[in-house]
Amino acid sequence: PQSWLYGLIRQESRFIVNTKSPAGARGLMQLMPSTAASVAKKLGIKYSKRQLTSPSINIKYGSEYLKILYNQFNHPVLATAAYNAGPSRAKRWQSTSRLAPVIYIETIPISETRRYVKKVLHNTIRYSSRLKEKSKLGELLIEPIPSK
Repeated sequence: PQSWLYGLIRQESRFIVNTKSPAGARGLMQLMPSTAASVAKKLGIKYSKRQLTSPSINIKYGSEYLKILYNQFNHPVLATAAYNAGPSRAKRWQSTSRLAPVIYIETIPISETRRYVKKVLHNTIRYSSRLKEKSKLGELLIEPIPSK
């Protein structure tokens, strides 16, 4: 939903267009250039770092990346954790049993990511109220890692 995207942007950049992190992430959605390049390639778009300062392109790449993460993890809380800490970490943190999102969040071992996910979800709920979206983020159970 749009509220999730806004909640993430608020946490990443506070809607400051030209912000840049010490790690090199850029723009509204604080994309790393390598992530943006990968998404651009997937979309069939010629990429340059300068594109990340364009709000519309930054949001296009960032929302596509978020969609990729959502499709990979099948839950917005897991995708949010992956957006912050990387997909491989989020995968390692997945439980072997069904969890309520609030329980999963409290099990995230990196405090920065744990706080980040809480703040994004808080922002999302506030935006969903303003946008009159029905948010069920807190109600969706997180499924366990599929057994092999």
